[in-house]
Amino acid sequence: MEFTEESVSGLAVDEQAIIDRIAGELTVRPAQVSAVMALTKEGGTVPFISRYRKEMTGSLDEVQVRESVQRFMAYSNLETRRLEIVRAIFAQGKLDEGLYDSLRRCATMTELEDIYAPYKKKKKTRGMAAKEKGLEPLALVLRTAEEEAVRAEAARFVREDAEHPELTVASVEEALQGAMDIVAEAVSQDPDNRAAVKSLYRNKGKLVTKGIGDEEKQAHSVYQMYWDYSEPLSTLKPHRILAINRGEREGELETRIEVDEEEACAVLRGKVRVANHWHGDSIDDGLRRLLSGAVLRELASDLAAWADDHGIGIFSENLKNLLMSAPLKGTRVLGMDPGIRTGTKCAGMDETGKVLGHFVIYADRNAEVAREAIAKAIRTYRVQLIAVGNGTGSREVRQVVLDTVRENHLEAQMAVVDEDGASVYSASDVAREEFPDLDLTIRGAISIGRRLQDPLAELVKIDPKSIGVGLYQHDLDQKKLGAKLDEVVGSVVNNVGVNVNTASPSLLRYVSGINATLAKKIVQLREAAGAIPSREALRTIPGMGPKTFELCAGFLKIPDSEDPLDNTWVHPESYALARELLPVSKAGGQLTREARAAVKERYGVGDTTIDDLLTELARPGRDPRDEYPAPMLDQGVLSFEDLREGMSVKGKVKNVVDFGAFVDIGIKETALVHVSEMGDAFVKDPLDALKVGDVKDFRVISLDAARRRIGLSLKSPGAAGRPAGAAAAGASKGAPGGGRQKPAPHDAGKDDVYNPFAALLKKGKG
Repeated sequence: MEFTEESVSGLAVDEQAIIDRIAGELTVRPAQVSAVMALTKEGGTVPFISRYRKEMTGSLDEVQVRESVQRFMAYSNLETRRLEIVRAIFAQGKLDEGLYDSLRRCATMTELEDIYAPYKKKKKTRGMAAKEKGLEPLALVLRTAEEEAVRAEAARFVREDAEHPELTVASVEEALQGAMDIVAEAVSQDPDNRAAVKSLYRNKGKLVTKGIGDEEKQAHSVYQMYWDYSEPLSTLKPHRILAINRGEREGELETRIEVDEEEACAVLRGKVRVANHWHGDSIDDGLRRLLSGAVLRELASDLAAWADDHGIGIFSENLKNLLMSAPLKGTRVLGMDPGIRTGTKCAGMDETGKVLGHFVIYADRNAEVAREAIAKAIRTYRVQLIAVGNGTGSREVRQVVLDTVRENHLEAQMAVVDEDGASVYSASDVAREEFPDLDLTIRGAISIGRRLQDPLAELVKIDPKSIGVGLYQHDLDQKKLGAKLDEVVGSVVNNVGVNVNTASPSLLRYVSGINATLAKKIVQLREAAGAIPSREALRTIPGMGPKTFELCAGFLKIPDSEDPLDNTWVHPESYALARELLPVSKAGGQLTREARAAVKERYGVGDTTIDDLLTELARPGRDPRDEYPAPMLDQGVLSFEDLREGMSVKGKVKNVVDFGAFVDIGIKETALVHVSEMGDAFVKDPLDALKVGDVKDFRVISLDAARRRIGLSLKSPGAAGRPAGAAAAGASKGAPGGGRQKPAPHDAGKDDVYNPFAALLKKGKG
């Protein structure tokens, strides 16, 4: 290929090739991916496209639509960067066919940048200097000729250049060394060589860790198991990488990747016919001096990214299941935020979450006065459920509540609520805007109560990283984590739908097409003019243009509208068709073939739209959260001391990690069910057995009073299990992942982005 100004400037990103690649990876048709990208360019959101444009996308689901969008962006960025590098090297006059081919075959940004690195530096590489001396023809000979022929040819390149001393070739040996440098760089820049070495290192390399400090320090270190540790890269688990990350960052561990460069040299030599000893030495030099370090850096980056993605993925799955917790609709609640020194803050709320009143009790100092206040609140606010936070003082408060209900013959029930994030919310700008006249401690009690009434509506007000469903989440790539969690929250919100007349700005901003500014305008209009009467009235809101209305209308529900369709998933654009189909749906029937054909022709729709409308009309107002477990009511276990090995307890899963699941059993301490105790049959992945929000009957199999650790099991009593106490090894006092307790390193969960091979990256070589 001849490289000219015109040919290089004419290079462009091939979007169709990218679409074809994505279609192959997702096992869908290119036309489906093309439709997604066209709709995205028109401003369509993932929830809108996946729900309301199935006819165009061939019924791609939300995951497929999102993957199509994200991969198209990633691959487009890669191709754009590839073209930038090609043009930059061409501008230097150093682009040749071999280099262009190497750039064209790069599959990752890392490979591209490694090849481009020498051309960004002012200092020339040894290979570049040799090329300037005109030694490329000798390098070609070195790759193909016998020993004597190479030496004879090298003599022809010996010359002196008085005008440009840097171009002088003083001897045969210098000529041969320059040719070898050219070959070594070619070896290091060849994508096939890189792939072969990377595969070898990944399959046979080992991660080696050493402890920093003396034996006494080791004896007290939580990283004991990594003090003198090695493991093949091929068997490393994400949580081990995360644990080692933490140990290295805290100055207790040093790490390196151990590889066999001799074997790597042999692999590269085996890919070609080695013509002479200079050729062989050039291959070895290319591996040792240039390629090995680059591959190890890429491996380190890959492993860190893998652990990062794995952690974020598990965190996201936990968050999704938490947000999908079933709401307690139509329930009056008394929220209680336990406290000892400052007292327990209490807030009564009606069925919609409206605050009816608040007060403070001191359960430990004056239980009698506390009981009187609680009884009065239950009667005054007609409380049906009492939500008690699980923090410090929870046991005492729950005892007072139980005594109050029993002594006064009240019918209110009680549930223990995870407090994670309540304090974050109470001190936030969102809480101050919502309750400007209330003390932040009262806001915490309100948040605890509302979490039972509508978990999704309340939890969206809190930074997901503070909710307590991950481990080490604050060490992750915050931008990447934030984007993913935002995506999860948006997916859940749009999957559930939003009552436009009760939703907070925090909830509305996640609705398809609505940003934070418009969310506030909707609430301001609602507060100033009263309830929004219909979806059609949404059009009058300032900032609600035609495109925004199209994107959001189907996700905004209006239960009190005169038009019942305003409280369904039916989009306003399909109302006419829906009204025609309503009698058929009510009769529980289906359209005849002739009627279906007539409808399709009249409305210009396909079978997918018709079937979706019939399904929705058959069950209007459906809330997908109703299929998830309801909140767990109090079971009378007030403290660690109430537990006995062998007893059965009801627990709610609050966090799932690689090695098991943390379970809330209604006391301050969080219990652990190890993956080996999740069933009589073998469980490979904890997420296959449990998810956040699940409520199960567990059996207590171990109690560690000194460390306040509780081991649970889902196995039948006669099933063989782990040694007593083993399952509790990772359970930590307090809620895991909420910033209260640092888990033991072998229990590191899913959430550390810290580079596990920082020392390696500094050295540039393992």
